[in-house]
Amino acid sequence: MKNLIPLCCFFLSISAFSQSSESMKVASKKFYEANYLMDFEGIVSLLHPETVKSIGKDLMLEKLDKYYGNDEYRLREQLETLPFQYGVIKKIEGKSFCVITFRNPLRYFFETKLTTETSAEKATWLKQITKSKDVTFEPKRNSFNVRRTTTYVAVIDETTNNEWKFFNLDDANQLASFQAIFSESIKKQLGL
Repeated sequence: MKNLIPLCCFFLSISAFSQSSESMKVASKKFYEANYLMDFEGIVSLLHPETVKSIGKDLMLEKLDKYYGNDEYRLREQLETLPFQYGVIKKIEGKSFCVITFRNPLRYFFETKLTTETSAEKATWLKQITKSKDVTFEPKRNSFNVRRTTTYVAVIDETTNNEWKFFNLDDANQLASFQAIFSESIKKQLGL
């Protein structure tokens, strides 16, 4: 009987971890899908609450709308589903974290016809803002194909109501929010 109690505790902890891992995978796919479909309300609902609080929901929705489409270009995620690479779920300072990476091709369609000179300028600009070296101009489509690796950080903490919420570290506002909220120790332990 004494051996049965620790064994039960072990299986319960594995079961809880498995459920947490599975719920995080489902939530991360919903977060990407909201980005793919440009469901800005869906994106905001899955962002870490401190990001939304610091920027403001209305301003966040406006920024997302301008990020995906403005007078200069339209941005589209190219793949409906992606193979996510999930890191280990780490419990740090009472919070749960998981770093998620995936290859995320994007297409930028420019509204004004680009010349050879302006396309070279835009290629340099896109390399800087996307942190990608793989930027290809397609003159017939007046667009750029950008291949990059995206990093999400999934978090459960006291502000998320025990649900996984996300930071997309490709987004400057979300990256700044992540860096302001969490300590250097946490970032180091996550390898960021």
